[in-house]
Order: sequence, then C-alpha cells, then structure tokens
Amino acid sequence: MKLLVTGGCGFIGTNFIRLMLASHPDWSILNLDKLTYAGNRLNLLDLEENEPRYEFVRGDICNRELVMDLLGGKRIDAVVNFAAESHVDRSINDPSPFVATNVAGAQNLMECARQCGTGRFVHVSTDEVYGTLGPSGKFTETTPLAPNSPYSASKAGADLMARAYFETYRFPVLITRCSNNYGPYQFPEKLIPLMYLNAKADKGLPVYGDGLNVRDWIYVDDHCRGVELTLTKGREGQAYNFGGNAEETNISVVRTLLSIVGKPESLITHVTDRPGHDKRYAMDFSLAAEELGFAPTLPFDQGLAQTIAWYEANTTWLEQVQSGEYRTFMDSWYGERA
Repeated sequence: MKLLVTGGCGFIGTNFIRLMLASHPDWSILNLDKLTYAGNRLNLLDLEENEPRYEFVRGDICNRELVMDLLGGKRIDAVVNFAAESHVDRSINDPSPFVATNVAGAQNLMECARQCGTGRFVHVSTDEVYGTLGPSGKFTETTPLAPNSPYSASKAGADLMARAYFETYRFPVLITRCSNNYGPYQFPEKLIPLMYLNAKADKGLPVYGDGLNVRDWIYVDDHCRGVELTLTKGREGQAYNFGGNAEETNISVVRTLLSIVGKPESLITHVTDRPGHDKRYAMDFSLAAEELGFAPTLPFDQGLAQTIAWYEANTTWLEQVQSGEYRTFMDSWYGERA
C-alpha cells in the first residue's frame, strides 16, 4: 500500500510514519508537509536519507494543483490527514489560519482524493470537538459536537465536512478522535514538553487557573495504532474514539513531572486561565475496542517516564525547536497571563 500522509513532520505524524514503516515492510509513504513552526523535517531526515519507501514533499494541503498531482501521479492508495494548526492558544490569538488549514485544507484534500478515486481517507481529529464534560461520564462517538475554542471549532468543521462527503458522495472517509497525546517529538508548546523544559531551566511552570482541568492522556504510539486500525479495519463513514484510560488533572501531571526530574513544586506558577478552557475530557473507546480490537498498552506513569527519558536523550532536538518564533510567542502569551 502507498500512503499519502499529510503533516507527517509534526508530532503525531512523525511517530505514525516511523511506526507504519517499521510494522509494514510492503508499505511506502509520501509525506506532504508545509513545515510551519511545529513541523520539523529533521524528525524524519534519517528516513529521507536511508529509507527508499519514504518520500518527502514540502507543500500546503490547500494547494489544489499540488495535491491533485501527488494523488494522481504517485498512485496513492489511501490518505491519512494529520495536517492541522493545533495549538488552542494560537487559535485564540488568530483563528484565521485554523479555518484555512483545518477546514478548507481538509476539504481540498477530500475533494482531490474523491476525484482521483483514492481508496480510503482517514481524517485525524480530536476529542476537543465534543466540548467539555462534567465530573462524570465520557464522550462517545454519538456525543454532539460542541467545540469551545476556535481550534476545536475548526476541527469540528472538518469532521462535519468529512461526514458530508461520505453521506453525499459515499466518499470512503473515516474519522479518528483521540484524547491528549504525549511522547517523543512533541513540539514544546504542549503541556508536558513545555513543563519539562522550564523545569530543567529552573523557570516557572505556568499552570492555567487552579490546574484542576482533567485530560485523558494517550501515549502517541497507542494513538498511532488506533489510526492504523481505522485505516485497515474501520467502517467507512464511521468516527472512532481513542483514549488512554488515564485521566489526570493538569496540576497532577506537572507535579509528577517535577518529581521525575527532581525539581521542587515551588517552580509552579498559576496564571490566568485560558478563555473557554474546557474542564474535563474523557473518552469512551468501546466502539474501537469492539470493532477494531483497540486497547491502550502503556500506562501513563510509564509513558511519562519514557517520554522524559527521550527528552533527556535528545537535548539537541529540544534546543533547536525551542528557539526563535516559538519561544517569542510563548513568552509573550504566558507573560500576559501571569
């Protein structure tokens, strides 16, 4: 099988490409990535240089001519769409790139794939499209979409477009919605790598509000296996939830991380809460378990320790990605809320 993976130089896409090439000797992957601030070509440079089954193309999923050329000329069997603007704080600052990439870009990919007769299309979404939960219950695939941030609204828009493409055209699209990912190669605007970097530098660890917002955490390889199962076994037109059975408050994650790296909790700094901050996410993935055989394999405490060990072994990568435009934005954002 030949896959077009979009956004493959990002966090989840990088791990997915590595896992698929290792698991499927007969698969080849074409990676289309725009290389915005969070996309790092170096993540997969070893494959570019040494793996003939991997090819990289720099480009935008909104570019219709390019996408049509790749889908038609490269004889693609299936598409997995990871390409997205994904940082909630950035979407609050300026929603327009999120609408352009996450909605219009996803629709362009679907339309081009439909015209080229692509066999399967997996659109990777998020649990944030469901909105927020109270102290009990979990999101199911039938939970109404109720996004509360510009980011999650853009992802919900793409999900609804995917549904429309299936219902209107019988286009073979499937949707995955996962809880909070963590693991190697995660860009340090997200909670765990950001807190790790600040802790190692003895800087304040900015925690929104009281830190009691709850997230369900899934190790990135477990999520990637869910996407793989969706691609190979899922029902066309169906959405599948994936979670890690690991509900944690943000403050507990930060405290555990500080314990692992041997830093004091006095580094924790509470900052003004984010507008529209969802209180709790939790995923019911029983449908994926029943139909696809999915189950998370890595408990959160082990996964967090494994992730921090990866950071410790990859300091050059961390130094590279925390420089420049990213650091300027993050310092400004959290400084305004301190």
